[in-house]
Amino acid sequence: QVQLVESGGGLVQAGASLRLSCAASGRDFSTYFSSYFMGWFRQAPGKERECVAAVSSSGDKTYHADFVKGRFTISRDNAEKMVYLQMNSLKPDDTDVYYCEAGRSYYDNYVRATQEYAYWGQGTPVTVSS
Repeated sequence: QVQLVESGGGLVQAGASLRLSCAASGRDFSTYFSSYFMGWFRQAPGKERECVAAVSSSGDKTYHADFVKGRFTISRDNAEKMVYLQMNSLKPDDTDVYYCEAGRSYYDNYVRATQEYAYWGQGTPVTVSS
């Protein structure tokens, strides 16, 4: 059994910052978390889930979507089994439910396609008012 629990979402005004956290737990994550690539995705009602940011298993390689580049930063702490998304200069267009996802690979690289991920959490809502 594995579990991903997101937190840190909320209602903020445009220009504010939020830090999303994702806590990984369960037997497989306890032993092999450092072999999982991780990602933050978002999905609005009626739209496909899209990758916001992704990080390789070691944390050395990261990807940020063009629409968040320079504003958001993904990071991970393998010892604590945590993944973070620092969100700065938030815009109303960033309003969405944000999901933490995990997938396993033999290669140390980030993955942008949600279909490559095996696990995801319940999501944390982010609302940015203008």
